[in-house]
Amino acid sequence: MKYSWMYGLFLLIQTSHALALDTATQTADKGFWYAQTSMHTRHYSPSPEHNNQQNLLGLERNLASGAIFGATTFRNSYRQRSYYAYAGKRYQRSDYPVYLKLSGGLLQGYKGEHRKKVPLNHLGIAPVIIPSVGVHYGPIGAEVVLLGTNAAMITTGLRF
Repeated sequence: MKYSWMYGLFLLIQTSHALALDTATQTADKGFWYAQTSMHTRHYSPSPEHNNQQNLLGLERNLASGAIFGATTFRNSYRQRSYYAYAGKRYQRSDYPVYLKLSGGLLQGYKGEHRKKVPLNHLGIAPVIIPSVGVHYGPIGAEVVLLGTNAAMITTGLRF
């Protein structure tokens, strides 16, 4: 059962074609919600203490104008429960499924000896800017999220 998530992903892909035609016309005009989860994280300088399974859960609102706002919860690289509340902008052409996203917000959760791993984390809450590149096929999406100079994360999600 090590790869049980793959069965769910396979089922999701199988049903996406029917949903793609219906959802694409609905979301193009009024915006959409995007629920996402993390699949894997790769640290640029790996360490045995690093956690590569963030268990991220996030909900994001994408407006038709490209503006976004949302919140996520995840386990940081040191297995501490963390939270990120943000706003930003999605840059996408209507005829192309690839997009760029830039979000900025407040990150909370790096505590104790790991508090200084995030710049400006003086009160336990730090401002951050996070860029990502994504692609979608109808309601199914995937993103590569760049986490500063430390790591990159792959997320998948569902638009509704």
